[in-house]
Amino acid sequence: MMSDHAAPDTTVTPAELDEKVAGLSYEEARSRLVEIVAQLEQGALPLEESLALWEVGEALARRCQAWLDGARERLAAAGASAPQADETTTPSSGTDSSPEDES
Repeated sequence: MMSDHAAPDTTVTPAELDEKVAGLSYEEARSRLVEIVAQLEQGALPLEESLALWEVGEALARRCQAWLDGARERLAAAGASAPQADETTTPSSGTDSSPEDES
């Protein structure tokens, strides 16, 4: 008896799966990952199909992580280039001397 689900190609390597999901936005990858998790949680799929979906899910998770890592790097770069409040806007006492210069 045939399943309603088409069995994913089990001969695809992780690198090939990564290439297939490389063009997905974070939202697309996350949405597809949620769908796969729901399918796997139902437990109604044959073992081979479950394993193939798991591998696709892993590729999608790597894609999501790459998006998040990129966002973190962009935020860090933006933070590094922005003036820091504690370094540039200290209250002025009306003199140019620092507390260490006072004797």
